[in-house]
Amino acid sequence: MTALSLLKNQLADYSRLLRLDKPIGTYLLLWPTLWALWIAAEGFPSQPILIIFVLGVICMRAAGCIINDYADRKIDHQVERTRERPLTTGQVSTLEASTLFVILVSTSFYLVLLTNKLTIGLSFVAILLATTYPFMKRYTYLPQVVLGAAFSMSIPMAFAAETGTVPLIAWLIYTANVLWTVVYDTIYAMVDRDDDLRIGVKSTAILFGEADKLIIGILQLLTLATLCIVGYQLDMGPWFYASLILVSLIFLYHQYLIKNRDRSLCFHAFLHNHWVGMIVFIGLVLNYGYH
Repeated sequence: MTALSLLKNQLADYSRLLRLDKPIGTYLLLWPTLWALWIAAEGFPSQPILIIFVLGVICMRAAGCIINDYADRKIDHQVERTRERPLTTGQVSTLEASTLFVILVSTSFYLVLLTNKLTIGLSFVAILLATTYPFMKRYTYLPQVVLGAAFSMSIPMAFAAETGTVPLIAWLIYTANVLWTVVYDTIYAMVDRDDDLRIGVKSTAILFGEADKLIIGILQLLTLATLCIVGYQLDMGPWFYASLILVSLIFLYHQYLIKNRDRSLCFHAFLHNHWVGMIVFIGLVLNYGYH
């Protein structure tokens, strides 16, 4: 094998480690960030802040994938969905992964330094949550809640960067996003439930047991209710509420997909949550564009 071929293979392994071939996690982190930026700015945010947060989302999602795979490197080979990940197969070494993690986190922190003191302070909380989440599945049945807390930190940070403050409405949006994250990550955990039970990994899918579909439905309703309160507090127009009606229909579709707990259909429902975030964002853009 030539040096060029080796380099291509190595880059392909790095790409899989960073999930560049699976952008769903980036989307799920990006859409709520954009919600917050548009609401904080009451329309299109400042371009430098927008660029900083989009690049930050990309870097931190990739860094999160590395720390997740590092934490799970000794058990991923026992799970059908993750057995070919490059850290567990040895295609990427722990030193290489650690180096990439430091580069990505350092890049993210540099981007945050371009904002203000409040945003910088919040970034330390975000990094702490992002780095501890992957280990939570060993100690608690609620790692999805920790993920929600981590994924939602971009919301107060966006308000802080755009306005210099974090008002109560930011924490209401934060709450809505935590609820939604628990919804889609529980559906995601349903894909791995049999493997997780066998190897002793914890999740909300295991905690909820036979009540999983019901509790997911309740959390979906709470997500919609919280977003409705956000809309009411901000005097949103019809475009925003129309987006929530579409989201409610998508949630019903997800309930249909997971009704038999089929692995492939649960995974499809998880991936489909990308549309939830995008539709809410479109509703916000149209609201501020035509309100």
